[in-house]
Amino acid sequence: MKILAFVDLHGNNKALKEIKKKAKQADMIACAGDISIFENGLDLLLLQINELNKPVLIIPGNHEDDKDLNELTKMFNNITDIHKKYYIKDNYLFLGYGGSGFSMVDKEFIKASKKLEKEVKKHKDKKIVLITHAPPYKTKLDDILGEPCGNKSIKNFIVKTKPSLVISGHLHENAEKEDKLKETRLINPGPFGKIIEI
Repeated sequence: MKILAFVDLHGNNKALKEIKKKAKQADMIACAGDISIFENGLDLLLLQINELNKPVLIIPGNHEDDKDLNELTKMFNNITDIHKKYYIKDNYLFLGYGGSGFSMVDKEFIKASKKLEKEVKKHKDKKIVLITHAPPYKTKLDDILGEPCGNKSIKNFIVKTKPSLVISGHLHENAEKEDKLKETRLINPGPFGKIIEI
């Protein structure tokens, strides 16, 4: 399966054109949040992504309100909001958690992760793909001037559940960077998107 992953688009038309081109090679699309700038033109951005005619999984970033995004995605038949939810396609269990990205310990994620862990246990035969807005702590994805500023709660969840792939963003400085956490591949695909084969 080929996933076109992107994050932190922030309504950038040049990046959106690139997403449209790359989408032709993908089986599905994953957006790890911040598709807009404080929801400006959010409905039009979602319309353009929906028109790519591929299944799209999306979570809010710190520029989208989770309730607003959830309501808007219901208008589009190709887009599924997976914030605090799961989605199954073929042999993969996709888990989503959006939100601010500014806290190292996220009590809301810890609460949501209990529900997500139940799905992991229920679907032991599936490979896990985790989509978060905030990057996991102390990786190449959260390094700002040599200092880690990512999320420890997300990192703990990764260590515990061992996803095959984690897609995150939030820190624009780390766009297009990759890392590994034991066997888990970590990617910040950036606004121009990256085709990931899983």
